[in-house]
Amino acid sequence: MATDREVLREIWEGKLPVCFELNQEEVNDLQAPEPYYLIVPRLSYFPLVTDKVRKHFVKYIHPDKLDAEIWLDYNGTPLKWHYPIGVLFDLNNSDIQLPWTITVHFDKFPEEELLHCTSRETVETHFLSCLKEADALKHRTQIVMNMQKKDHNQLWLGLQNDKFDQFWAVNRKLMEVGGEESFRYIPFRCYYKDEPCLQRLIKPLSESGCRKTLSQLLEELNMLQDGLSQLKVTTHGIEPPLDTPLQWMSEHLSYADNFLHLIVSSVG
Repeated sequence: MATDREVLREIWEGKLPVCFELNQEEVNDLQAPEPYYLIVPRLSYFPLVTDKVRKHFVKYIHPDKLDAEIWLDYNGTPLKWHYPIGVLFDLNNSDIQLPWTITVHFDKFPEEELLHCTSRETVETHFLSCLKEADALKHRTQIVMNMQKKDHNQLWLGLQNDKFDQFWAVNRKLMEVGGEESFRYIPFRCYYKDEPCLQRLIKPLSESGCRKTLSQLLEELNMLQDGLSQLKVTTHGIEPPLDTPLQWMSEHLSYADNFLHLIVSSVG
């Protein structure tokens, strides 16, 4: 288990200011509502932070839509609720002015672009599924399978309630390497241009036993045709050096779902 707790806490405490505005076409009132402002955790998911947003806007929409599922967009692009908030921001960060202005919808759900999310239980199911997938890559699911239900609940409640100590008291078990030098594979999701999210089986150690770096990950993903100087990688709003070891990144810079979410973009 990594001992650099300060890095873990800094990542946990990452926040974003968001301005929520109701879609003008859905305003069913003589006067449009005021925007609603929130400071939201990067590690969280929008359905976990939008209860107050819904309450703020619901009195301004058509009565037929009172029970409708809300969805969000930025600049006309629907925001995928199953991506962590920080990932969604970093994917769009080239043109975002803070606070991040997001449009709230109660109508015309984009069926072909978004998954439905009707409750927090839907988010919990997705989150735990990601944890199991990450643990399968790191430990053959041995850690998650040996956890009790209360451990799963503690992870979920720690994330839902933004409680660092509560979450990491259990999550540290998922970051331990035991008697090994590293994880089996690095759980990561890589986002590049408009291509589908990339996932591959990438070992953190080379055949000679040396620790692989972020640049070697890009090489194995065939992203270096134009050279390293033409690419930048962002996660949690920062650009880690390309010589950062993957094992260290997985232990320290993973999101709550235990995946590294890496946004790769071209320079210039």
